[in-house]
Amino acid sequence: MEPWHGLIHHYRGFLPVSDKTPVVTLGEGNTPLIRASRLNRELHPGVDLYFKYEGSNPSGSFKDRGMTCAISKAVEEGARAVICASTGNTSASAAAYAAKAGISTVVLIPEGQIALGKLAQAMIHGALVLQIRGNFDRALNIVKDIVARHPIALVNSINPFRIEGQKTAAFEICDQLGIAPLYHALPVGNAGNITAYWKGYREYNEAGRISTLPKMLGFQAAGAAPLVTGRPVESPETIASAIRIGNPASWKGALAARDESGGVIESVTDEEIIEAYTYLASKEGIFCEPASAASVAGVIKLSRRNFFSKGDGIVCTLTGGGLKDPDIAIRMSKDPVRVEADVSAVEELLRGCCI
Repeated sequence: MEPWHGLIHHYRGFLPVSDKTPVVTLGEGNTPLIRASRLNRELHPGVDLYFKYEGSNPSGSFKDRGMTCAISKAVEEGARAVICASTGNTSASAAAYAAKAGISTVVLIPEGQIALGKLAQAMIHGALVLQIRGNFDRALNIVKDIVARHPIALVNSINPFRIEGQKTAAFEICDQLGIAPLYHALPVGNAGNITAYWKGYREYNEAGRISTLPKMLGFQAAGAAPLVTGRPVESPETIASAIRIGNPASWKGALAARDESGGVIESVTDEEIIEAYTYLASKEGIFCEPASAASVAGVIKLSRRNFFSKGDGIVCTLTGGGLKDPDIAIRMSKDPVRVEADVSAVEELLRGCCI
């Protein structure tokens, strides 16, 4: 079996690269597609559910798929620095790939609104991290103004090469399943990912690799759901920081994915997100960041409305790993139990539980 050399190498024929493109890779892609065990049985009326776990990418999120393409093309075009606005994962990924390429990174983040795990990544990779007194949408507007005035490459998802890289996750799912799923569920924040997946499925269909297309299911946090309400949210609020975005850059792309596929975009509450988040960890053995669980929360919500039929094939994208936001995990878990360093004391605590 051929070793995995990164998604650009594997899907080169579907990507806008040439022999002149200096491929900057950390071995991203080829992430696991994990079949649900307990949730498959518990969802009414019983479905065939899989999780595409993007937390196994090098920086711990799906952003690496787009970043390998964006940074590679930036280097090809002679960029010496890249810049992005971020709620966390984009900054971590951009800093990692820029470090690999030997160029500088500047990231703008909303002050006090970024998970510690993600901030640590951007900092350790050597990025210049600027915290602004404003939300993500304000940060992105500033970044757009900066690149309009200076020769710095923008690597947010409005960069088309980001979407090109991210679409490869759809290719992988089809290659792993042998077919396209009937439904594909994703968290939606800046909306680049649902746009990219739909592009990938369409391209694989046009190339004859699959014969059907999935219905795209997008889920926003209720406190940050501009695509659901139909208008930007000035002050988005949700525990799921990765999708705390009030004016998605890929708004039109997300709506096109929904409408062209015959899918839906709905909202889930923070309580529903946390329910799915803790269920995945405790019942399925998968530790994802809270925003990732929005896709599963949405599928659970739809199943309770009898949206699915028995045996329907569903893939949920889990966008990032749980260590991105360890504070939430600790807050939602029981405190460690203090016990004396004594066998009898431990046995007493275990009695009626494990022994």
